[in-house]
Amino acid sequence: MSTVATAHSELMESTGQPLVYQLVVIDGPDMGRAASLGDGACVVGTTPECELVLTDDRVSRRHVRVERCEGGFEVEDLQSRNGTVYQGSQVTRAQLPPGATLKLGKTFLRIQALPRSLEVAPSQSRRFGELVAESLAMREVFAVLELAARSDVTVLIEGETGVGKELAARALHAESARRSGPFVGLDCSALPESLIESELFGHEQGAFTGASARREGAFRRAQGGTLFLDELGSIPLSVQARRLRAIEERRVKPVGGDQERPGDLRLLVAAHEDLSARVAEGSFRPDLYYRLSVLRVVLPPLRARREDLAPIAGELLRQRGFDAGALSGSNLELLFAHHWPGNVRELRNVLERALALSPDARDFTELRLSIDEAPGGGDAGAPVDALAVRTDLPYAEAKTSLLEAFERRYVRDLLERHDGNISAAAREAGLDRKHLRTLARRHGLV
Repeated sequence: MSTVATAHSELMESTGQPLVYQLVVIDGPDMGRAASLGDGACVVGTTPECELVLTDDRVSRRHVRVERCEGGFEVEDLQSRNGTVYQGSQVTRAQLPPGATLKLGKTFLRIQALPRSLEVAPSQSRRFGELVAESLAMREVFAVLELAARSDVTVLIEGETGVGKELAARALHAESARRSGPFVGLDCSALPESLIESELFGHEQGAFTGASARREGAFRRAQGGTLFLDELGSIPLSVQARRLRAIEERRVKPVGGDQERPGDLRLLVAAHEDLSARVAEGSFRPDLYYRLSVLRVVLPPLRARREDLAPIAGELLRQRGFDAGALSGSNLELLFAHHWPGNVRELRNVLERALALSPDARDFTELRLSIDEAPGGGDAGAPVDALAVRTDLPYAEAKTSLLEAFERRYVRDLLERHDGNISAAAREAGLDRKHLRTLARRHGLV
């Protein structure tokens, strides 16, 4: 699968590529579990012989059969105890379209297309909004973002902390037909669970203690423009279901209110982690994931595209009124030698510190550059004491930095003990094998 962008069926139907489908548990005791819908039949039930095995005690041993056919999928109830329900009615045998949702006992299943790699020619531009780059990887990202800006398609932007996810979202808004409308950004990780719904949907006066006045939520404030939700993975399961309904129907009801209100907005979301892995773990709703990842774009870390260091550094210096000239010499070598665990945000901090320490500098070579390897993660081989709390950062960023440092250290040491054997390491850690591989790839360990 492409590391740059993937798309679900909404963007793939016109490409002529055959779509691959799966049957996904989107709600119920086995949420996140899935089975492929290939050439043969997929039987769902509680017996181990089924292609999709469920633990729902209201599901029969062999409950329903789903098989691909011309024009859709044939669904046959296998004389189950509690029946198979589609759109409120029990079915014994029916032909259903892609995207159909079935109810079996307490379990909801969806026929869902697998995401496909989105292949586009690299952009000829070296800039998209405030993002600048020379690398082929980022110019491929630019090409995808340029296409996405032409429509209201929902975009999931993934990438490590500090790679520029909010800059990408702001550029998508600025290049879209909604550019004259508001851009509303909300950091979900900075909100306590008790206030998430109020911040998203608003609240009426007196809805809860401290609600002294009526307040519009982010969904309504973004009316006519773009709503950007950062750190989406931090939203708890208890709130995700209501978020899904608001996204699907574009209607919200404020906390303490009686009436729903329509919303006209474009939705962009971001996460520093692989949300598909969270789906597999059961900590993120599959139905919400598929609604949000119509187009999924991954911004590569700075260490994977070092040819972008010079243009990014030059742009950051120019934004601060410093004519950097040609970036060269020992200062550029210092930038290239660093691992950049904090990505572009860390580079910005390094340059701002250099400007403060070099008031008489006339060009880049005269800047007093210094890079701290710790605290902040350092290289993959950083010493143990590098795992420290960054009190110089905002709370959400400091928390993310610490978690990423822990994750990188844990996975590295785990793999070293098992000589790189993913399966053995996953068994010891109690992790899904695919999830462990995803973590290892994220930190450049495989």
